[in-house]
Amino acid sequence: MPQSFACLHYHLIFSTKNRAPWLADALLNRLYPYLGGILRAERGALAAAGGMPDHVHLLVSLGRESSVSDVLRQIKGSSSRWIHETFPDLRGFAWQSGYAAFAVSYSHIDRVKQYLAAQSDHHRTVTFQEEFLAFLGRHDIEFDERYLWD
Repeated sequence: MPQSFACLHYHLIFSTKNRAPWLADALLNRLYPYLGGILRAERGALAAAGGMPDHVHLLVSLGRESSVSDVLRQIKGSSSRWIHETFPDLRGFAWQSGYAAFAVSYSHIDRVKQYLAAQSDHHRTVTFQEEFLAFLGRHDIEFDERYLWD
């Protein structure tokens, strides 16, 4: 085949350091477009975003030559620098060191978008830790909880 094609969508989840509630709605409303710009520069796209004061969920599409780890390093590093420069009172802001990335079937994109849009409702009854553990369980990912939270 003379051409290469890919349709790669991921649900990315990562938290603020120690799940500190740095991400107020006013910040998130500016952060998501900034993250979209980072993704475009990495030849990807932000399809949807949702979050809470202590974590974000991103539905992204990545190009066939992009690696999830490289893109996340760019997202977290650039956005952290932008937050420090744009919001001087948030100099203590940091992302956690880790992340989760789950492949999303094209047929499930709308479902993931709805889930991200409903984060506020969802977290009225479920903590971030409960949510994250459920994601790991649904995807049969082994982990040692001693090293899960930072």
